[in-house]
Amino acid sequence: MGLNIVVGILADPELDDASDELGEDFSAIRQALAEAGLPDWAEPDLDPAETGDFEMYGYSGLHCLRRLAVHLTETGVLPDRQDTQEAADDPLLAEVYTRHPHHAVEIGDPVRVIGSAEGASDRFDHLVHHSDCEGFYVPVDFAPVLIDERVTGKYIGSSQRLLEECRRVAERLGLPEDLDPWSDEVEEALEGGRAALEGWQQYGVESFTCLQLMAAARQSIATGAAMVFC
Repeated sequence: MGLNIVVGILADPELDDASDELGEDFSAIRQALAEAGLPDWAEPDLDPAETGDFEMYGYSGLHCLRRLAVHLTETGVLPDRQDTQEAADDPLLAEVYTRHPHHAVEIGDPVRVIGSAEGASDRFDHLVHHSDCEGFYVPVDFAPVLIDERVTGKYIGSSQRLLEECRRVAERLGLPEDLDPWSDEVEEALEGGRAALEGWQQYGVESFTCLQLMAAARQSIATGAAMVFC
């Protein structure tokens, strides 16, 4: 199965019955934001021309990028290249997946705050602690990851924080933020056919995934619409 990120999903004319479920999720997200003491947000009614559909490198692409982020946090260096399908089994990434985010607000009775903004300042919580197949990022700038069982995917991230975290990974890779993810240069890196590839080109899958996430986050922030994993 593939993975796409849609910005402005309610404008999809083929949505049909799924719009009711999405409406429930968006309502639950608003409640979660309110209970966490964060600014209000509502999914806007966009024109189809304002929407975006960002094809990802499957679920494994997210694991690959998250693996880089986790190694940067825990060891301070980029890890060696690894087979794409094995990234989720990386021991360090697997261990981090079992933890709570360094800073989160768990919505419940009572609302529980986990960690602190200071403790998560150099982490990649919004990138790492999110479902790889469903869920939402909303264009509200908040530090803690929100955890709410009422919302599909459980974790609610901030589009602004995701963009900032991906930019930090891109900087360490030497990856130009304005690079076209569908360019020949990125395609060559994805194929990994040249042993002499250097810098970001050694991490083709991670770079493509990072570029797509940044593009989706920018559009989310610009339009006010959520990033929806589907």
